[in-house]
Amino acid sequence: MAQDSNLRICHIDLFNVRSEEHFYSLLAQKVIAATSSKWEEAVESAKSFFSHLVPKISIGTDPVNEISIDFDWEEVKRNPDEVLDLAEKIAIKKGLKIVICVDEFQNIAEFTDPDYFQKKLRSHWQLHQSVAYCLYGSKRHMMMEVFTNSSKPFYKFGNLMFLNKIETPCLVEFFKRRFAETNKGIDDEASLMIAELADNHPYYAQQLAQLSWLRTMDMCTVEIVREAHTALVEQLSLLFVTITETLTTQQLNYLKALIAGEKAISSTEVMHRYKISSTTSIHRSKSALIKNDILDNMAGEISFQDPIYAYWLKTCYFGTLRR
Repeated sequence: MAQDSNLRICHIDLFNVRSEEHFYSLLAQKVIAATSSKWEEAVESAKSFFSHLVPKISIGTDPVNEISIDFDWEEVKRNPDEVLDLAEKIAIKKGLKIVICVDEFQNIAEFTDPDYFQKKLRSHWQLHQSVAYCLYGSKRHMMMEVFTNSSKPFYKFGNLMFLNKIETPCLVEFFKRRFAETNKGIDDEASLMIAELADNHPYYAQQLAQLSWLRTMDMCTVEIVREAHTALVEQLSLLFVTITETLTTQQLNYLKALIAGEKAISSTEVMHRYKISSTTSIHRSKSALIKNDILDNMAGEISFQDPIYAYWLKTCYFGTLRR
């Protein structure tokens, strides 16, 4: 695929997108940028592929990658088809194949009328022949709700893939290669520590490796990784406080028992030790925490989705671990 000169990859991140209006602007902007080799071509595409919408175009210091497109929201509400079919029209006109990758896709569930919006997306996207869509996200439960709930518009939209954690040897090799590409090094112990602290989570493994790389002059060591990990935990602490404040006392008691490594949480002794009121409370807490994408249930094994949040709870909130 990478050698196909007619292939264009368009990356869209919905992490901070909370409205249809923002989505439409971002979709148009990214599609035009991905299918244009110079800013003149991008501007021409922005003008020629819309017949009812009048785009407002802004150009930054990097013309091709910093072209911003906005629309009059009232016009978009009347003519959303022009934006939703933009990639297909460009692909046909220019003889291209386009893959649109949408990260944090589950965020569309937070829009004002999510089901209606999803119906609009599917009604257009399922007809496209020259454009493929790769939709992924970090919130497993929310993604499952979008794609496996028979009452939802995106039910059976395409093939589902569950991405497992990356194996430690692959991560270690990746860290060493990327450090070497910038004339820096990382020893085996430091590489293994990054994988362990990130619990082989792809996003956090890369983030922790980057923070370690930024602190490295020549050779990255375990001391540098520890420093980077502390900085990452501190960076996310405010977010973790906000998440924790939404949890009930019973949910927190259940998490404390889980973090302590208790295996028989429903036993009378453990429930008494952690002030868990009943086995019914355990079931409710577990279900709510999975639904809110704090915990994961893989073949009956309960684990934290976010390893850094688990570490923060253990060290900062419950204070049960000392370095």
